[in-house]
Amino acid sequence: METESEPYVRLASLRQLHQVMADMNTARSLADTLQTVADGAVNALGYEMACVNLVRPDGDLVVAAFSGNSAAEALITGRVGSRESWERRLNMGEAWGDLRFIPHTEGWVLDEDDVPQWYTDGPAPRFEDEWHPSDRLFAPMYTPGVQGGSSGELLGVISVDRPRNGRHPGAWGREALQMYAFQAAIAISNARLRANMQRALVRLEREQQALRASEESFRQAFEYAPSGMAIAEMGGDQHGRILRTNDALCRLLGRPASAMRRYSFSDLVHPEDVGTLLRTSAEGGRAELRLGRRDGSYVWVSLRNSVVADAADGPRFLLTHVEDIEERKRRELQLAHRASHDSLTGLPNSAELRSRLSSRLCQRAAHAGETESLDAAYGHPAFDVNGHGFDFAAVAQSYDGYDHHVHTIAPEGELDDGTKGLAVLFCDLDGFKSINDRFGHNAGDAVLIEVARRLTRGVRDGDTVARLGGDEFVILADGLGKADAQDLAVRLRNEIIQPIRAEGRAVRVGASFGIGWAHCGMTADEVLKSADERMYVEKRSRPKQHRRAG
Repeated sequence: METESEPYVRLASLRQLHQVMADMNTARSLADTLQTVADGAVNALGYEMACVNLVRPDGDLVVAAFSGNSAAEALITGRVGSRESWERRLNMGEAWGDLRFIPHTEGWVLDEDDVPQWYTDGPAPRFEDEWHPSDRLFAPMYTPGVQGGSSGELLGVISVDRPRNGRHPGAWGREALQMYAFQAAIAISNARLRANMQRALVRLEREQQALRASEESFRQAFEYAPSGMAIAEMGGDQHGRILRTNDALCRLLGRPASAMRRYSFSDLVHPEDVGTLLRTSAEGGRAELRLGRRDGSYVWVSLRNSVVADAADGPRFLLTHVEDIEERKRRELQLAHRASHDSLTGLPNSAELRSRLSSRLCQRAAHAGETESLDAAYGHPAFDVNGHGFDFAAVAQSYDGYDHHVHTIAPEGELDDGTKGLAVLFCDLDGFKSINDRFGHNAGDAVLIEVARRLTRGVRDGDTVARLGGDEFVILADGLGKADAQDLAVRLRNEIIQPIRAEGRAVRVGASFGIGWAHCGMTADEVLKSADERMYVEKRSRPKQHRRAG
């Protein structure tokens, strides 16, 4: 830029400077902006060389752009100068506003520092403002909006060399360079901001792509999962309402997806499992319960809830995994049945018989006097086997009708007084051993199976027929009087003595019945022992030839 006629400046020079500034703010990247700054100092401000030193995150300055000399550009571009060396340069020399001019007479002290530089020696100036090859001129760039070296954050430094007119810049030239550095700082800051925004946009796009990919993966995992999946609302008036189901759940329940959206899980669960469902929905976790199919049947499922939380609004949805466990439950029921039933006849076994009998009986509590003596002996209320306090009076009161237990009582005396009780019929087969000995165990098993069938057929629904072991059977019949129990024993004996087909031949067995009565205060073994003793009394009272019908 011409300076001879200052303050008169050619309009073309102003236009050129304006164009360079516009180019800085329209560069496409930070690297383009830095190079435009360097080129503008050469093309618009009239210097032969210009270098842009940019502050790095660590504080040191790197040569980021160079213009005017390809040899110098190749030598120093990318090299780094320490912040300490640069601070020394900006604090010495002559202050031309924000500019720093270090004449060749002082610059020799900087020859050995680590700031990248390109200079040549030359003859002494012939006149006062002649530029010497070792003169240095720096234009610091500060963050936009702040001018003044001491208060602004240093962004970088533009260093220029060799004005084309060979003279030190005058007032206009200095102002132009300072203004140019200020605009360059704005352009560089804007370029960095654009770069950061572009990186943020790229990162956001990648995150959105990852989110879309994650959502698509979830959708596919949800839709094509081999077991049932559902999303339900959590909280509010619509708590538990099903929002979405996959094909596996629809197939499991035999209901289309459109119909499933009309229900909540509480509408589908078996009435006995509602409490389990509510606990699982509130707490998350796993539960096993029954869900209703479209045909009215129920299927056992393992239901696992996961709470989908929203950072702002708290829990919002339940992700429910539904696995068909019908086959496992069937096996478990079969195993439980085998554990409680006789493998040959299918009747309840001895353990199951005692369990059912014990569930009807209660042990009467000690009398108040016994309670007081126990308290006196131990110095505190009596304790049960688990170490807990045991209030005998309270227990006795509850057994006297203040709870839901109904006492089991027995008819008294030899005559039928109309009292109804729990009759226990102990049945022992007569002549069974001879069938085993003569025809083998297969024939004996066939006899036992048929006897079990006849006993089951001869009692009421709700009565229990159990095989105690060997050829002994027990019948529990509630709500019978003495005459009723005796009639039942006669009918069952008449059923048993009918011929039985076993191993291709007809055989017969007899039966002896003993009738005992269960009542609270007895144990199950005491009840069975009583019925067993009565059976032996009945067996001994009959002539041997009459014990078996043939």
